[in-house]
Amino acid sequence: MSVEAAGGRGAQLKHTGLRPGWTTGACATAATTAAYTALLAGDFPDPVTITLPRGQTPSFVLAAEELADGYAMAGVVKDAGDDPDVTHGALVRATVRRLPAGAGVVFRAGPGVGTVTRPGLPLPVGEPAVNPVPRQLMRDHVARVAERYGGSGDVEITVSVDDGEEIARSTWNPRLGILGGLSVLGTTGIVVPYSCSAWIDSIRRGVDVARAAGRTHVAGCTGSTSERTVVEEYGLPEDALLDMGDFAGAVLKYVRRHPVDRLTVCGGFAKLSKLAAGHLDLHSARSQVDKGFLAGLARRGGADEALVAEVAGANTGLAALQLCRAAGVPLGDLVARAARDQSLAVLRGAPVAVDVICVDRAGTVVGRSGVA
Repeated sequence: MSVEAAGGRGAQLKHTGLRPGWTTGACATAATTAAYTALLAGDFPDPVTITLPRGQTPSFVLAAEELADGYAMAGVVKDAGDDPDVTHGALVRATVRRLPAGAGVVFRAGPGVGTVTRPGLPLPVGEPAVNPVPRQLMRDHVARVAERYGGSGDVEITVSVDDGEEIARSTWNPRLGILGGLSVLGTTGIVVPYSCSAWIDSIRRGVDVARAAGRTHVAGCTGSTSERTVVEEYGLPEDALLDMGDFAGAVLKYVRRHPVDRLTVCGGFAKLSKLAAGHLDLHSARSQVDKGFLAGLARRGGADEALVAEVAGANTGLAALQLCRAAGVPLGDLVARAARDQSLAVLRGAPVAVDVICVDRAGTVVGRSGVA
């Protein structure tokens, strides 16, 4: 195996020995595809195969199906792989109904799927908590089924999760104002299994591989979106990319002992605001976005006291960012600089230059620091 083939996000996952799983968004897409196929063709494909954003084509066995006059329902049991996901084993259902031509694809929240009740999330208030990427994935598959079987593609999709409202009590949804159940999530369709020891070990191996390949610039990324951003920004090869996930501290401490010339830290604004506040483990179970800290940064960035109070009371980090951007306060840059300074503190004088890039859910850069 070449050094290049041994590095990068995929190699890290392989190194952990953990089995990946499927997101609720992938399961909802599979159920939608099966249900709409049955509605048009009169029979359910079982198993049903879908195409994920990165081209993988997993197949899902149906656990429930119902075909009646005017609608079809299919259900898929979520397999989260070796990740201790609270939704592992949940039955995700999609009920598809025809709509008049030109209506498009309309999403509804069925039992066990939440509704957005506060601003600051990537969906408007009042919308079902079906995130943008899963929505697009379902639209794409509806269009493919419509083309194959002669449908219009105008449908209502009601996504539900058996016992989802009870499961959601174990998540942060109620605090975020997502009420009535779970969110339908996933940007890649794949659940990366979570294991502290295995993932931290994989980060170390990633640094070792990058150094062995002679890489002088590596990037620690919180996920696939931030990984795409650093590739676009710097053209880094795969073996220079470290999938740090929530383990920012693991990257910084290992690079402190095994230096490279430059480290770029790239991630979602909310996660990196935790690093900026001094947290080295960015997982939601162990650290939270500190709106008071963000309010203090906003004040130093020129926010008046009314805006400072709004930021302190914001529902999410994203909401705080949006408030500041509307007022011309560079909160994203301030967070990036603070996260860089925290990173340098952990590096304790190691000969590593650091810069930080904050992105939103779409991968748009919303803050950056200089190199120091």
